[in-house]
Amino acid sequence: MARFEVRDDFYLNGEPFKILSGTIHYFRIHPDDWYHSLYNLKALGFNTVETYVPWNMHEQREGEFDFSDILDLERFLQLAQDLGLYAIVRPSPFICAEWEFGGLPAWLLEKKMRIRSSDPAFLEALRHYYAVLLPKLLPYQLDNGGNILMMQIENEYGSYGEDKAYLRALRDLMVEAGVTCPLFTSDGPWRATLRAGTLIEEDILVTGNFGSKGAYNFSQMQTFFEEHGKKWPLMCMEFWDGWFNRWKEPIITREPEELAEAVREVLELGSINLYMFHGGTNFGFMNGCSARGTIDLPQVTSYDYDALLNEQGNPTPKYFAVQQMMKEHFPDYPTCEPLLKESMELAAIPLVAKVSLFDTLESLSETIKTNYPKKIEELGQYYGYHLYRTHAEWDADEEKIRIIDGRDRMQLFVDGNFVSTQYQTEIGEDIFVAAEQKKEHRIDILMENMGRVNYGHKLLADTQRKGIRTGVCKDLHFLLDWEQYPLELKTINQVDFSKDWRENQPAFYAFDVKLEALYDAYLDLTGFGKGLAFVNGVNIGRFWKVGPTLSLYIPHGLLKKGDNRIVIFETEGEYRETIHFVKKPIYQKIKGENL
Repeated sequence: MARFEVRDDFYLNGEPFKILSGTIHYFRIHPDDWYHSLYNLKALGFNTVETYVPWNMHEQREGEFDFSDILDLERFLQLAQDLGLYAIVRPSPFICAEWEFGGLPAWLLEKKMRIRSSDPAFLEALRHYYAVLLPKLLPYQLDNGGNILMMQIENEYGSYGEDKAYLRALRDLMVEAGVTCPLFTSDGPWRATLRAGTLIEEDILVTGNFGSKGAYNFSQMQTFFEEHGKKWPLMCMEFWDGWFNRWKEPIITREPEELAEAVREVLELGSINLYMFHGGTNFGFMNGCSARGTIDLPQVTSYDYDALLNEQGNPTPKYFAVQQMMKEHFPDYPTCEPLLKESMELAAIPLVAKVSLFDTLESLSETIKTNYPKKIEELGQYYGYHLYRTHAEWDADEEKIRIIDGRDRMQLFVDGNFVSTQYQTEIGEDIFVAAEQKKEHRIDILMENMGRVNYGHKLLADTQRKGIRTGVCKDLHFLLDWEQYPLELKTINQVDFSKDWRENQPAFYAFDVKLEALYDAYLDLTGFGKGLAFVNGVNIGRFWKVGPTLSLYIPHGLLKKGDNRIVIFETEGEYRETIHFVKKPIYQKIKGENL
């Protein structure tokens, strides 16, 4: 039976073992491509794969668990083991990861609890989740014949809290469930975060997260170890080899040769996990947000991360630079040629149908009638869009309308005519609408949840509850009698394309294409405004003309031989009569960017 130990070094079956790991998030990559990514990790000369486990995907609704398809963690671990890769699994309730709400399920927002704390209500919710998750991991522990070397208790908790009772409770939940592999925490490498976020006094391994200055950061960790009388191996659990991107901001890149040298510096002193090895895609509504003052800055759909593999999983110049470094400085770790996938291009896929959201609304969502508008979470909705509708009589030729306290993005329509768009800090400003007085008019407000923050104190902020959170004023008074339409758009089969389409309204656009061979592609969304794209019914993510990305990645596993349908939900009234598949992602030049 294989045995992994943490002493003065990492030991595998009694022999010193250097962990050469790369992060691959199974939930960001189509299952048909898992083997491709894992093989390329092995070909780099690495021996371990690391992954987070997103609670909000496995339990999107309380008590309803999903470990199928892209969420089949067991299959992912088995594929890794079949390739001879060990695994590090991070099943902590919070993952950050530039992922919606840091991986916490949004239904927690409607509970009376303090998340990421020793609050019994939070721990009880976590206990129910772990009762389902952990038994799936136990057989894959090394001492049970699997490939899991270690598991994480919490993630960068020292950048959030110092509730040691919480950390101990997480450890106890894992141990009571049968976890026998070594446990660890990961934090920033400076003393404040290490002191707050670790259980070093109780012999739980401490690892660090950083992306440069390996010798310096390891020295800080070493000092902390010595302060507590520990002789432990040094490991960077997240060595940031690239970075994520936000809407309206330049793409962030890093030079391959500089990265390779920085990785070498870490490996000379300890072990490493490259974050990310393969970034993948924030499919659906799963992009996170950066917390910045009074606003949240949503991240783009692509999680390319400027990683060693690009979004579709093919090697980048970084990959080959690091692989060459491995050959020169660490020749005991064998490398080989990586796998490459093909992409396809296809021009002028025709528009075959279109319909306005307002005209197909009844087929997409059931009406919920309330006196005042409610937050979406209060109605059991956690992601996507939400339409608020009421009718009001105009008392003057021009009325003032204000949305009081809403998140994240609002579009106002009166009698189906577009009036105004507001985003976060603009919401609440006066909107003046001219219309015939002494006549009743229909008011529609489309709210978009653009993603919740994925780290920091704002995880606890009321701003993470979405929709209209107080009410809507006309003149100086709140309006009543609202019809609410949740639009989580989990399926779009109910879109009724036999209904009417109207200019300058949110709408659905259907494009049909026959395929004889299946390859990856990027959907060119140049000419569209803002919205989502669906491939054969699967939501592949958000797009927005502000850039920096103007395309969405389509894994070949979502396509099928024969008939395929692409549906685009677009909210700005901007569309094209044809769409195109292209071989490479399309970027929009943003000032300060070097593409």
